[in-house]
Amino acid sequence: MLAARLSTFYWAIFLIVGLQTPFLPLWLDSRGLSVAEISIAGALPLFVRIVATPMVAYLADRSGDHRRMVIILAWSGLACTVLLSQSTHLWPIILLTMLMMLTTSSMMPLTETLAMRAVRAHGLDYGRMRLWGSISFIVATLIGGAAIERWTGSAVIWLIVGAVAMTAFAAHALPRPVGIAAMGSSRPRISRADVAELITSPLFLLFLTAAGLVQAAHAVFYVYGVLHWRGLGLSATWTGILWAIAVIAEILLFARSGAVLKMLSPLGLIALGACAAVLRWIAMAFDPPLAALVVLQILHALTFGATHIGTVHFIAQNIPAERAGTAQALQASVTAGIAMGGATLLAGQLYGPFGAKSYLAMAVLGALGLVATLMAQRRLHVTPSA
Repeated sequence: MLAARLSTFYWAIFLIVGLQTPFLPLWLDSRGLSVAEISIAGALPLFVRIVATPMVAYLADRSGDHRRMVIILAWSGLACTVLLSQSTHLWPIILLTMLMMLTTSSMMPLTETLAMRAVRAHGLDYGRMRLWGSISFIVATLIGGAAIERWTGSAVIWLIVGAVAMTAFAAHALPRPVGIAAMGSSRPRISRADVAELITSPLFLLFLTAAGLVQAAHAVFYVYGVLHWRGLGLSATWTGILWAIAVIAEILLFARSGAVLKMLSPLGLIALGACAAVLRWIAMAFDPPLAALVVLQILHALTFGATHIGTVHFIAQNIPAERAGTAQALQASVTAGIAMGGATLLAGQLYGPFGAKSYLAMAVLGALGLVATLMAQRRLHVTPSA
């Protein structure tokens, strides 16, 4: 029952992600925002969450009630999304986009904390719960692609409103604190000294750098991939199909994550994702034909999926339980804040003049992520825990 509740919430929240990630730029474009303005709208919440998401997670860790914080964030996100749907001017759109994305993204590390706590306490399979989010992502991209084909990009915001509403209701079905962990209320709560020790750990910092760079290498694809494909004449339906292919590959990896983790360590999975990122983004820089795009989308299982599995399991294996929520939030802030925010701004500067060649910069980020992973692996042999 616990796994079903968490799986249901993953399903709901990834409906939002599956609509926001590929299609929100099209709605912003339909509102008349320029390429640079779309980049700002996408990057601003990533930078704000550097501070906001760890603060939210720290408060949740201190209270011990992650569920309540998720409920507050979900309903706040719904209010912001409804207001955004009625906005027509640049700065209200940018501000409300930031608030909408911030509430959604801040829920994610809290959900990961609940899931990994259940993995430790009850022996649940993280990958099998998380894959329902990926399945939901596929459904969202297919629905989004079909809706845009029929009603243009202006329809996207109403689909997002519906997805956020579903997430808010699903949040109430999350397990209450007393039912989440066998650890009980005696579990020590995180202190400021714990946070300071965490953020000054060389191993943890190298891990954050590695995971952040590999995930940030998706920036050009996330922000401009759909717009670029549309410029090449690819239909919205095919865009949805290509996103679905990527996530199907990701789902297959999540379903077998238990077996994969017996063959590769968490850092080994991040290294595998980094290698795939170098290959994937170099190939994308040369506008490959549709058949090649299908193959390159399958690599998403490694560039995102393997890196993500490695990330959450590294924290579970190397970070004390009382620090796990804040560690997940710090990871999310670095990955989707500093790293992805910087890469998104870089993408905004590169895509206009260079188009698809801007993917080459993403390949460089993947290579740097591989170097950081190897350095973290060496440090792990010296220091067994962060």
